[in-house]
Amino acid sequence: MKRKLASAIVIAGMMVSVAACGGNSGNDSKDAGPESWKGQTLTVWTMDGSAPPQWSKDVQAAFEKKTGAKLKFETQKWDGIQQKITTALSEDNPPDVLEVGNTQTPAYAATGGLADLGDLKRSIGADWTASVSKSSVYEGKQYAAPWYFANRVVIYNKKIWAQAGIKSTPKTRDEFLKDLDTIGKKTDAEPIYLPGQNWYFLDGLIVGQGGDLVKKQGDKYVSNLADPKVAAAMEIYKKYAAYSKAPKDKDEANPQQAAVFAKGKTGAFIGMGWEAATAVQANKSIEKDLGYFTIPGATADKPEGVFLGGSNLAVAQNSKKQSLAKEFLKIALSDQYEGELAKLSGVIPNKESLESNLKGNAAAEAAAPGAAVGGTTPLIPEWAAVENTPNPIKSYMTAVLNGKAPAAAAKDVEGQINQRLAQQN
Repeated sequence: MKRKLASAIVIAGMMVSVAACGGNSGNDSKDAGPESWKGQTLTVWTMDGSAPPQWSKDVQAAFEKKTGAKLKFETQKWDGIQQKITTALSEDNPPDVLEVGNTQTPAYAATGGLADLGDLKRSIGADWTASVSKSSVYEGKQYAAPWYFANRVVIYNKKIWAQAGIKSTPKTRDEFLKDLDTIGKKTDAEPIYLPGQNWYFLDGLIVGQGGDLVKKQGDKYVSNLADPKVAAAMEIYKKYAAYSKAPKDKDEANPQQAAVFAKGKTGAFIGMGWEAATAVQANKSIEKDLGYFTIPGATADKPEGVFLGGSNLAVAQNSKKQSLAKEFLKIALSDQYEGELAKLSGVIPNKESLESNLKGNAAAEAAAPGAAVGGTTPLIPEWAAVENTPNPIKSYMTAVLNGKAPAAAAKDVEGQINQRLAQQN
């Protein structure tokens, strides 16, 4: 899934227009129910690469057979999608159902552009995995439904690990660090490639520590970067980075970490499953040596926290076909078609009971255990501006890796974070 799963949302100045046009449509936007479905056409926006052709074909057939309505999928590009969705939600005739990034959902919900799906949650969402469903809730209301997700795993070079005499993959963080130390001592390989600004890996570690990057102060959110739990996560990151020669002031895309790994001189890296394909594209011979395992946590019974990127499905508040849209969601998110999506794409489904569909996909099997203990960046509309370039948290990471105390490094950038958070207030 070569996509930015948590791209920043540019919504400043847009929220008022959407709220004004879409926030008060009420019952006027709802259709009359099953008796009105026949002959209608439901429009669904999905993102490029999200819906496999076979899945779309099967869901369309099931939907049209059950409802008598037509289904039209329209594929959207990721580039510029935030502006496009924001504009669409403000119009009188928006797409009925939209795929929205999970971390973007609160921003769209805050504008009044999304319909409340509380009734859908009650009817089909009782067993949605709590960690993946969280992003579809805003201020206590269900404004979307969880669709699919992905998270980071350890991608490793089996040949290098065998050369170091390591016979099994680690089950705890300490075992993982010990294995990296062994690789460093017994081989010529770089134990792990971990650039200093792999920000989403840090976010996962923060989730694992039970920390949060913001806190409520009065009626606004402010930085919580100085929290000892965040510092503890950064110290774990620092332990891993000690086994890497990667630059401390670059992220995983500069240079592309899969391309570095492809050279065959690196023991492992932390990445998305699809990055392995990028490595193979750069060096076909490395394919036979690829392996995957879940990022291990402090104890063997609980994996490390991970950042959960993915997508939700939402219904436009201004849609005049809301009951038909919800019927589509009941079909698309059913065990049959949610399971099919997981099998075809290797993505994490919205229920743990459906993860059996990932069997045989090594990268997905490694990712699945982390989903239940994963999390996201702060699920507030104000957060989007914080990640805009230059991301102050990346500066914090580099400073700590260069020897600055976490508390001091946090103090240096918290003013920037608070200023960005205030932009949306």
